[in-house]
Amino acid sequence: MAGTRIVVVSVLLAVCAFSCARADSCGKPEVTTTTYTTQDATVLTNIAYIAEISLKCSNAIKGLPLYAEVNGKILTAARTSDDNRYQVSWTEEVKKARTGNFNVNLFDEEGYTTLRKAIRNGEDVSSVKPLVSVTLNHPGAYNGPWVNSEFMAAALAVVVWYSAYTFRNKLLF
Repeated sequence: MAGTRIVVVSVLLAVCAFSCARADSCGKPEVTTTTYTTQDATVLTNIAYIAEISLKCSNAIKGLPLYAEVNGKILTAARTSDDNRYQVSWTEEVKKARTGNFNVNLFDEEGYTTLRKAIRNGEDVSSVKPLVSVTLNHPGAYNGPWVNSEFMAAALAVVVWYSAYTFRNKLLF
């Protein structure tokens, strides 16, 4: 009888541990996004890309850990104070930053594990289906005028001096 109790308790503990360790996944995710990118790079060295994501699951799961993949880089999605809002951000040097759309693929823990396995085995990562994919558009950053104002002031000063000098010489001779 005591042996049966130990077996029953062991089975119950194993079932409890398995159910606690089971990762929940989001069913039918609905996403709303707000994006931001640096628009003025006149004095900056890096361009910031930020995607704020609000995730709503049909099975009402909240606080789900998410991971993002952008251009082959894997990032952790930071959860904000609200359980279903996340933020994915990264930076690139101004000279290397490109304009256009960036696909931000979001993965839950199961998808993240599959993605890491595909990368480790050298498989095509596009075969791993993300939980959801959002697009961040970067229209480009202003890097300043083509010609600096100091150069324009110096060039204008030379033109004014030349005009005054030639006009003076015409009057005198």
